[in-house]
Amino acid sequence: MEPIVLLTTLDSNYLPQLQVLLTSLKVNNPEEKISLYLLHSGLTVEELSGVRCRCETYGYQFSHICVGDELFQDAPVTRQYPKEMYYRLLAPHLLPKDEKRILYIDPDTLVINPIRPLWEKDLEGGIFAAAAHTGKTELANSVNKLRLGTERDYYNSGVLLIDLEAGRRELIPDNIFSYVKEHGEELFLPDQDILNALYSERILPIEDVLWNYDARNYSNYLLRSGGAWDLSWVMEHTAILHFCGKAKPWKKNYIYRFGVLYQHYMQLTRRVLEGKGNI
Repeated sequence: MEPIVLLTTLDSNYLPQLQVLLTSLKVNNPEEKISLYLLHSGLTVEELSGVRCRCETYGYQFSHICVGDELFQDAPVTRQYPKEMYYRLLAPHLLPKDEKRILYIDPDTLVINPIRPLWEKDLEGGIFAAAAHTGKTELANSVNKLRLGTERDYYNSGVLLIDLEAGRRELIPDNIFSYVKEHGEELFLPDQDILNALYSERILPIEDVLWNYDARNYSNYLLRSGGAWDLSWVMEHTAILHFCGKAKPWKKNYIYRFGVLYQHYMQLTRRVLEGKGNI
């Protein structure tokens, strides 16, 4: 069985969350072979060693790529638009050419069920598979479609299955940079807005309740499903919980329902790090 190839991008602030994500992945996909790529712009050797040690503990392959400036000579790069925001969209040009597809996952997530069904999903000729967060956010979804001039739902870029071969042909850096130059003042969530504005027609929709569950919106999911998607259902079926928004479960006063679950995986991560537990 081929390994699942994952990608994430982050700075040093999100390294602890990456550790928790890897723990949840190992617990709930114990037999999977995982290969992890990390794109960054300057993590230290010490910072990277923590990720490498975690991957070695869990039997994962780990590769990091410190992205240089060559590709970004013509890119709008400012404090608002750092070059890191381009990494997931330009991953086909930054990763080794022998990789055919990759599953991008934001570090502010938990994997709580098997992800191979997503990894093996037929993209049906698209470049991406992604989920739209609708329901409670339907108004925002409609506003975003109007704002960006698209007919499709507004897709969240926190979980993306990417056909790297198609991406190398179609994700043209100059097109992305030109769009940002022209529309920069209109972009709220820049990389996500770019994904939707330029490539929404090349996205295969996937179910957010399974593959990119907005952890803030339990009540909305429950209502949408007529009560079917309760906590038991989520724990049995949802694969990826995404802690969207400014409120984060590793911070104090997190009010949403899945915060205690995140705390559980934080504790497991600490135990393994301290050598007081095994997974």
